[in-house]
Amino acid sequence: MKTAVFFWLLSASLFAQELPDIRSIPPDLEVPALSAGTPAVGKRVKVGLHVLYLPTDWKPGAKMPVIVEFAGNGRYTNKFGDVSTGLPEGSNLGYGLSAGRGFIWLCSPYLNEKGDAIAITWWGNPPTYDPQPTLKYLRETVKSVCQDYGGDESKIVLCGFSRGAIACNYLGLYDDETASLWCGFLSYSHYDGVKTWPYPHSDRESALARLKRLGNRPQFICGEGSNAQETEAYLRPLLPKADLTFLSTGFRNHNDAWTLRPSPAREKAREWLRRVTSSR
Repeated sequence: MKTAVFFWLLSASLFAQELPDIRSIPPDLEVPALSAGTPAVGKRVKVGLHVLYLPTDWKPGAKMPVIVEFAGNGRYTNKFGDVSTGLPEGSNLGYGLSAGRGFIWLCSPYLNEKGDAIAITWWGNPPTYDPQPTLKYLRETVKSVCQDYGGDESKIVLCGFSRGAIACNYLGLYDDETASLWCGFLSYSHYDGVKTWPYPHSDRESALARLKRLGNRPQFICGEGSNAQETEAYLRPLLPKADLTFLSTGFRNHNDAWTLRPSPAREKAREWLRRVTSSR
């Protein structure tokens, strides 16, 4: 069995290397530079420890869907030149998916155990990795965005890259209060319960308990190479009737900047996002 798993992983790795690099496709989008001051139309602003972008079609008093995004682990690099800072301002998914229109984009941080600084890797502090400060900040910030900037509470999508993809379920479905915020989830590269990680309750049994809070809400699960196939093999037997979409990005990179480039995967992700936020 171990030999079969080894060769499956080896073939998956070789397949990923044969896919094109994202840099072979010129970007058609550029994330707006971080601005100082208060949030305004077309500006991406650091507010406390999170980053908020109001789209170019935002209007005071109007209701708009919201993309809430979690970043990958920081201090990450690989042989393809992919980098993750672990900071909210380093995120790309939400802007690439929306092209800067139609969605408020909130990049929420992971916090240390005191709740006063950003955790660059995972959340909380080792060895306990307490998620409560992160969850409290997340809930309060989402509520504030809806109250102050017209976020539609019925159309909030949680998305994330790598650590953030795991966080979609680990944090997003951690408890009933947090789980009630979302109308859908987009996980890019990794998924809660497929593998174990350094923090407590990353085991499959704990992940399945969190997964029960998903209900009938849709999830879009994608990854580089055959990453999404591994997650599909895990989830399909558990949730045969669930609204789940699995897709390869079509690139070899562990890099959320794939959404800043045209591709069939990006178009499918945008179609999914429109469906999820227009049907409620």
